[in-house]
Amino acid sequence: MRVGIFSNNVRRSLEVKAALTRRFLERHFIIDDENPEVVVTIGGDGTLLSAFHKYIDMLDKIRFVGVHTGHLGFYTDWRDDEIDDLVISLQSDNGQSVSYPLLDVFVTYKDSNKRDVFTALNEATIRRISSTMVTDVFIGGEFFERFRGDGLCVSTPTGSTAYNKSLGGAVVHPTLDVLQLTEVSSINNRVFRTLSSPMIIAPKDWITIEPEGAADFILTVDSDSYHKLKIKEIKFKISKKKIHFAKYRHTHFWHRVQTAFIGDEDAD
Repeated sequence: MRVGIFSNNVRRSLEVKAALTRRFLERHFIIDDENPEVVVTIGGDGTLLSAFHKYIDMLDKIRFVGVHTGHLGFYTDWRDDEIDDLVISLQSDNGQSVSYPLLDVFVTYKDSNKRDVFTALNEATIRRISSTMVTDVFIGGEFFERFRGDGLCVSTPTGSTAYNKSLGGAVVHPTLDVLQLTEVSSINNRVFRTLSSPMIIAPKDWITIEPEGAADFILTVDSDSYHKLKIKEIKFKISKKKIHFAKYRHTHFWHRVQTAFIGDEDAD
């Protein structure tokens, strides 16, 4: 098996990377960061997010395994003291995986034929820098509302527990092929109205936004930011690509949610 190892630069993560590399070589794995079959990330959810974008053009060929060196994340199933068990599991690999949906973001610009396409694992947002953002929102090609506020967030199911949740969005099970549209500080008064509620969007529908005026928009795609954009239109849709995780001990999603946000009620 060809295995790539992707680590953050925290000392503990680098120690685990070195130990895991030795274990792999002892068991005759091939360390191949350029063309891996399995990518093992060491760190946390942010590390796996970075690895996802590094290998984004190879998603149909690889599976991910996450090792956490801090708190249990939503993408990391193995603890840093379980690398021997992880190596044994990989030795008996039969190709099983669990797959989660991704988000495609299509951006067209004013006064330009340029078009950018991005893919997100967690979410994409659009915001104004200096003042209220005004944008028309279309669902499935039909006009839905004129939004006024700080911005909008479109998240995947796996991203529903990230920035989306802090905005009051729903937590969505990651096996559902849906997107979620959540408002960022919308303006609602006697003059202006929005739905002012998160929306779960069916897989067949596009979300389209057409922002009004200005050239100071910020677009974020996961942890990447793009500033001072002259945006004509952005379309969001569930991607044809998916992220695949090696299914050795993939932690139950609702257990992850309970652990991350509620914890052990018996703990002091």
